[in-house]
Amino acid sequence: MVNNEEVIEELKKIVKQKGLKYTEQREIVLNILINATDHLSAEEVYNEIKNQYKESNIGIATVYRALSFLEEVDLITSITFGTDGKKYESNAKSHHDHLICTSCGKIVEFLDDEIEKRQDRIAKKNKFKITSHSMQLYGTCETCSK
Repeated sequence: MVNNEEVIEELKKIVKQKGLKYTEQREIVLNILINATDHLSAEEVYNEIKNQYKESNIGIATVYRALSFLEEVDLITSITFGTDGKKYESNAKSHHDHLICTSCGKIVEFLDDEIEKRQDRIAKKNKFKITSHSMQLYGTCETCSK
């Protein structure tokens, strides 16, 4: 389970290290993604803010800037869908890979120990140290394949 306070403290630390001003807007965007069960587009993050933080006056441009900053400092990650834009998720989740439907945009998260072990063996064989990785497999889901 993700500890929201730890992730928010990491955000505060990063902002301080960069000599930037801490903003509640970034914290709100990060909180939305930490608690999201799906990968969200910028527009979906904005709609969640309007639903959950009614008193907040965060515009869509601020959401885009916050997402860009949070991705730049590795607190969130994104999957790009060509002309359909990006979908975001928190990096506080445990490692997983993605199956992505190119027809409807459905994203399925998965973890396969054999794939992870094989990647480690390939890296070792090539005298390569993996510091991170992302696997995205594209195709069509069961519904779209019919």
